[in-house]
Amino acid sequence: MKNSKLWETKISGVSLPLYLGLLIILIITIAMAKLPLNMVGITFMLIILGHLFYFIGEKLPIFNSYLGGGSVFTLIGASVIASLGWIPKDVITATSQFMDSWGFLDFYIAALICGSILGMNRDLLVKASARFIPISLVSMVIGFFAVGGMGILLGQGFGHSVMYISMAQMAGGIGAGIVPLSKIYAGALHASSGTILSQLAPATTLGNILAIVGAIFIAKAFEKTKYNGHGVLISVSKDQLVKPKITLDATKIGVGLMFAFALFLVGKIFNAFVPSVHSYAFMILIVFILKACNAVPKALEETVVMFNQVIMTNLTHAVLAGIGLAMIDLSSLAHAMTWQFVILSLTSVVAMGLASALLRKFFGLYPVETAIGAGMINNSMGGTGNIAVLSAANRMEMIAFAQMANRLGGAIVLILGGILIQFFH
Repeated sequence: MKNSKLWETKISGVSLPLYLGLLIILIITIAMAKLPLNMVGITFMLIILGHLFYFIGEKLPIFNSYLGGGSVFTLIGASVIASLGWIPKDVITATSQFMDSWGFLDFYIAALICGSILGMNRDLLVKASARFIPISLVSMVIGFFAVGGMGILLGQGFGHSVMYISMAQMAGGIGAGIVPLSKIYAGALHASSGTILSQLAPATTLGNILAIVGAIFIAKAFEKTKYNGHGVLISVSKDQLVKPKITLDATKIGVGLMFAFALFLVGKIFNAFVPSVHSYAFMILIVFILKACNAVPKALEETVVMFNQVIMTNLTHAVLAGIGLAMIDLSSLAHAMTWQFVILSLTSVVAMGLASALLRKFFGLYPVETAIGAGMINNSMGGTGNIAVLSAANRMEMIAFAQMANRLGGAIVLILGGILIQFFH
């Protein structure tokens, strides 16, 4: 006789016994070195591990209430099993390629950005954006000088602190952030970009982790206060928050996929003419203009929102698992970990969070959302880091704003990096 409790326990809609069977299949194929290192094998692995870690994190006492629950546990769990060598190196390498070179993140982020902007109230989007961007940029300036000042106090020097910690954390991630930044530094210093990249990477990783912890702390501490906008930046009427109910339709989801990807490709076209501006930034700008001008028919908007809902529901945990496996290197982070390094990294996150929370008073935004979305999140690893921070704080509605600030701020950091390295080396 079946144990009803076991069969009633479900992980993302799958009964526990069946899920364990899927997990066993994954373990056997990895142990036999038969896991296909392509879209089929890597997707299956990330979905199975992502949903499992998320389920565990949501059930663990204390962890689920104070340490970010499933989202953070998925990141940590995946990075731990990668560091312990439980996942073969060739699988980790393939996962890294899948996330970046093969475009899994592009797939996810295109659905996320297009769906979140087109599904948003038009008036809310326009009003919040005009107030959000200035706060984000000013908080980055404050964070820069706060880290430099702390560097002087700790004997690390202003120049080293801002160039290798502050700028690394605000560069907008790895591929579009510290990789080009390391090349910029290398060109000015006549050094190896690989050596410089190894100095920048720990700050990017730790900054993201501290941003996650800070976002969780703020979200929990102010959960039942008037300072909490519950994922909305600006105070709005109840009518503006109401979203029409959408019934999922297989054909319409396909239409939404095509339209979202078409907008992503338009961003790529613009990026070809202006390489210094990331294609995500162009895509955000294009979708923003379309929404602000009411240029997209309501029926077409709904198809993109449907596509967004399907991807968010089924792939968010897989993305978090991929970030943990391939993009968070615990060994290099541990090697670079000194108390001065931790304090400088923490200074950036705290200073930017506080600055944005205080500045929001002049723009009429909610402090919790502003501190997370305009301040702390600019210490994240770009698109992947934004997802990790907002998922942990349960504020994925803000992904478009976070991406906007992250990409704009990252581009500015790269420009300033080339200028400032001439003086601080």
